[in-house]
Amino acid sequence: MQDTWKTYPAPGNFAASPQINMRKLLIILNIPVDDLNMDEALKRIEEFIAIGRKTGKVHQIATVNADFAVKALNDPELRYLLHEADMSTADGMPLVWGARLLGVPMEGRVTGSDMVPALAELAARKGYSIYFYGAAEGVAQKTADILKERHPDLIVAGVCSPPFKPVIETDESLLDDIRAAKPDVLLVALGNPKQEKWIGMFGKRIGVPVMIGIGASLDFIAGESQRAPVWMQKAGLEWIHRFAQEPSRLWKRYVVDLFAFGTFFVRQWWLMRRGNVSSPLLPTDDSVIVEETAVLNIKGRLTIQNRTSFVEKAEEALAETPFVIINMSEATFLDSTALGALVGLAKQAHDLDGKLWLTAVPKAVYQSLTLMRLDRFFEVVDNVEAALAMRHEREQKMTIISVPKPKEAEVEGLQWQVMKMPRRLDASTVPEITESCMKQLESDSYLIADCSELVFLTSAGLAMLAQLDRKVKEQDGVLRVAGCARDTLRVIEMTRFDRVLSLFDSVAEAQDAELSAATQGKV
Repeated sequence: MQDTWKTYPAPGNFAASPQINMRKLLIILNIPVDDLNMDEALKRIEEFIAIGRKTGKVHQIATVNADFAVKALNDPELRYLLHEADMSTADGMPLVWGARLLGVPMEGRVTGSDMVPALAELAARKGYSIYFYGAAEGVAQKTADILKERHPDLIVAGVCSPPFKPVIETDESLLDDIRAAKPDVLLVALGNPKQEKWIGMFGKRIGVPVMIGIGASLDFIAGESQRAPVWMQKAGLEWIHRFAQEPSRLWKRYVVDLFAFGTFFVRQWWLMRRGNVSSPLLPTDDSVIVEETAVLNIKGRLTIQNRTSFVEKAEEALAETPFVIINMSEATFLDSTALGALVGLAKQAHDLDGKLWLTAVPKAVYQSLTLMRLDRFFEVVDNVEAALAMRHEREQKMTIISVPKPKEAEVEGLQWQVMKMPRRLDASTVPEITESCMKQLESDSYLIADCSELVFLTSAGLAMLAQLDRKVKEQDGVLRVAGCARDTLRVIEMTRFDRVLSLFDSVAEAQDAELSAATQGKV
């Protein structure tokens, strides 16, 4: 710690929202997985419901398997949503086996198919209400009836099997029905990644305390599909049973998953094995508050052996301020549980409307972040001073859309208004951004969305851009989207929005391009 830094008292106006203990997370491939058993998972769901009832906070739960991890490698939106999920349970044995090979054994599997019946029993005892959403026509209702028969006190808030449509085309009346039912738990059975993206897009709007993506769980309970015998489940052979039932549909998925998961995991295992060399375990320094920002230092190796002490200090820091800097200038190695702890810390800081920065990340550690796509999740800066400057800059702006003075450029006699997009364009930021953009449309109808700082784009953000594009065209104006990074472009292309939005490499190019090119949708 530099002597020139001054330690300040914690900010007096910060009040942390209701908290639960920091998660025990580990990173498998590129996604965080909670290390817990069924009892711990149900207890956490109870805590989520209590917090949701009291504060209105919503919680997203994912039941992840190898297919999730493989899809997340090439789907930036899914990867982001899994990083932002409030709980991710290990639904597949490959994740459990992978954790063991990495030297961080897990409690075991917590599958969606096991969680739903256990949750129904808990809900019947505690008076929680459940809404069943998804699956084929009649399956959700049959499942609700079966669980109601098993547990007569179960409160079924509602049942809906919606028609097959893209996420952004969801009927608003269906969302209204869920809001009106006010369930404590919403079970979403749309399959991965659709169910995760659906929850990510609409979760905050419908305001359900707990929303869980459960895949084919309703089909199993309703008897539409048969689960493998218990011995096959315990042996990790359930996939063979499912493949035997639907070989034509599942063969390609299993081949791709086996190859991609295996190849990527070997790379992670080798990198962790090579970096996990014996060295003295140096304690982490106590955190300090510098300019109303917590600074924590990681020295030496942070692993499963000393993760607990780091997590305790991180929780103490979050109790003081939601802005946290992790100084890694003297770090030598982080295992999968340490990386998981950082993901969990970043998630908590974000939930408290704060931010986490990683500073002075050593090359060996940065290799791990890059391999697991976490370099795109964390905000990595050169040093603590740079992070403090960014914190100060954030205080000065205090707005999501940052345009100190709009830049203008003449194109065929027109003035372009440049709207700077935030780092995250998701359900949490879209309302404020939409309001700002619509106000701007009252005076300008030729807009450039500057996405040069945009890192996370979700379906909610895409829907906002599409809405803005329609409004602009209604006013005979033009919207151009500029400066998209690789992951942002990937999300746009996967949803075919590149056929709708006018994309440009930079703001300067968007300003200089002929107007006819934009109106024809050319890039």
